[in-house]
Amino acid sequence: MAWYDEAVFYHIYPLGLSGAPHENAYEEPVHRLRSLFPWIDHIKEIACNAVYIGPLFESVSHGYDTTDYRKLDSRLGTNEDLKEFVQICHEKGIRVILDGVFNHVGRDFFAFQDVKQNRENSRYTGWFCNLNFWNNNEYNDGFSYDNWGGHNQLVRLNQQNPEVCGYICDAIRFWVSEFDIDGLRLDTADVLDFGFMQNLRRLANEIKPEFWLMGEVIHGEYIRWVNDGMLHSVTDYSLHKALYSGHNEHNYFEIAHTVKRIYNDMGLNRPGRAKLYDFVDNHDVERIVNKLNERRQLMPVYMLLYTLPGIPSIYYGSEFGIEGKKEYGSDWSLRPALQLEDYADAVQQNELTRLVAKLGAFRQESRALCYGEYRELLLTNRQFAFGRFQEGESVITVVNNDENSAELYIPAENGSYRGVLTGAEALAENGKLHCEIPGNCGEIWVKE
Repeated sequence: MAWYDEAVFYHIYPLGLSGAPHENAYEEPVHRLRSLFPWIDHIKEIACNAVYIGPLFESVSHGYDTTDYRKLDSRLGTNEDLKEFVQICHEKGIRVILDGVFNHVGRDFFAFQDVKQNRENSRYTGWFCNLNFWNNNEYNDGFSYDNWGGHNQLVRLNQQNPEVCGYICDAIRFWVSEFDIDGLRLDTADVLDFGFMQNLRRLANEIKPEFWLMGEVIHGEYIRWVNDGMLHSVTDYSLHKALYSGHNEHNYFEIAHTVKRIYNDMGLNRPGRAKLYDFVDNHDVERIVNKLNERRQLMPVYMLLYTLPGIPSIYYGSEFGIEGKKEYGSDWSLRPALQLEDYADAVQQNELTRLVAKLGAFRQESRALCYGEYRELLLTNRQFAFGRFQEGESVITVVNNDENSAELYIPAENGSYRGVLTGAEALAENGKLHCEIPGNCGEIWVKE
């Protein structure tokens, strides 16, 4: 049991939220990160106890083209600003993890600049993958190299090079000593070298108790990355997809099957196993509001996010129900600048924000949701019920993805149950919990 087993994350893309320019002019620091300090109280108010914020370090443009791993992006401010941000979070009981962008760097990175200047004579030729000085590229460098995703502005690092690994590990040690961070989200973990990630896990075990490594993995058997020798967790893109398509297509079988495949077939449901990082949207995918056929489906979607096995995460702004679609092949519209004062009374006035806050508060107080066994109880195309059970605590989630209300009889231990969201009461007799759930709605039942 560690802090991340009980975490509810709030995800911030700081260059977007703070309204920073899309291109870095490398000018005097502008302290935009400080404009995010008031968001810490909001994060606490909606019952999140961890922040994933990033990317943060000096870069050319979007933050994933790093040029300096030891300096806060000048568009956001100075290292002192980041140090104070983490300190305030910790004072309020909020853990902080950052983006670790280690697969590639930006073209302004010092080692790549040395290669451009000195070509074959550079001492850093071994830092990059497949340098070819008999080739050329669109920048007319007079050589070519491996990149990420076909983008030559993202120069791939050679993670098998001991100097590169040592450089990255020293940067992480610096982040812990300088900023006191609690973990890392590893960008593009699905293409990182496995030996490199094993080195990072050994480092994590040394530098700070319960230092968490979570990797960005889009496809694949998650157990390849999530194990005692590599990462603690990965992003659960399979559940992300199932949550919106399962509602749009009135197919709760897709969601239930996804959960079963991950936590049973992959062996992640065994006691002590890691939990995956769950989300309904993030800085790379369109907002959940834009993916659902009906806005009313937001309630059951968020209920599942918080009560299924895994570690839930809210992407900034989605707790207000804001929209966001990709435009002209760009992700910037998914990463907007927001003014917190525009949402000052959201917990009181916004139904979705109030739901998110209530779900977060309950998850933090429920050991069953953090550690409990998952058990499917009822499943149809449009109704789904499951239980989480831990040391005498029984929590039953029931969701209805139909326009009409549904009268349900759910297998349950006899006794009285209380609805977490509505305060309603229900009774289980003869091994069945009887309840009626309105259309596109749900309830979480706790045995009293």
